[in-house]
Amino acid sequence: MPVIECDEAVTREQLADAGVTIEEGNTGHERWRAEYGGATAVAYEGKVVVQGDDTAKLEALLRGEDGGRVHAYFDGACRGNPGPASVGYVLVDDSGIVAEGGETIGRATNNQAEYAALIKVLEVAADYGFDEIHVRGDSELIVKQVRGEWNTNDPDLREKRVRVRELLTQFDQWDIEHVPREINDRADQLANDALDD
Repeated sequence: MPVIECDEAVTREQLADAGVTIEEGNTGHERWRAEYGGATAVAYEGKVVVQGDDTAKLEALLRGEDGGRVHAYFDGACRGNPGPASVGYVLVDDSGIVAEGGETIGRATNNQAEYAALIKVLEVAADYGFDEIHVRGDSELIVKQVRGEWNTNDPDLREKRVRVRELLTQFDQWDIEHVPREINDRADQLANDALDD
C-alpha cells in the first residue's frame, strides 16, 4: 500500500484540478477520499495512502509525474509448464524505485508468463506517464522476439508480442535488453512471492 508524504490540502486541490471527485473521509482521522483509475486515495495529516489492486494511475497523478526516463524490469514465474503462473515488475528512475509489484495470472506457460510480465510493466510505466523506457528482462526468447531478431511461431505468443509492440508506441524512446538473472532478481522475487502467497 503506497504512502505518499505530502500536504494533503495541496494534493486535494491537485486532484480536483485534474477532475477527480473528492469526498469527505469516513472517520475523524481521514481528511478526504478520492477514487481514480480503480484505486482509492485516503488523506491523513501529512500523507495520502493509496489502496486498491491497480494503484499506478492514481499514484502518478498524486506524485505529479509526467515524462522522464524509467528503467523497467520484468519477470514471469511458472510452477510447471504450463502451471500456476505469476508476474513481477519493478520501475526505477533517478530517484529510486517508482513502483513494483507481483501478481498471479492463473495457468500459463513460462513464456506466456514472461510476456504477461512485460505487458504489465509497460502498462504501469505508461500509467506513470514516462516518455522514455529502458526495459530489461532475463528471458532471451522474449527480448529477441520483441526486437524482431527471432520469429514468434506460437500464435498466443505472437498475439502477446503484438500487444507489447503496441504498448511500446506510447513511449517516445524505448529499448529492450536481455540481462542476467541476478540483475533481474527483484522482479523475479516479486513474481515468486506472488506464487507463494
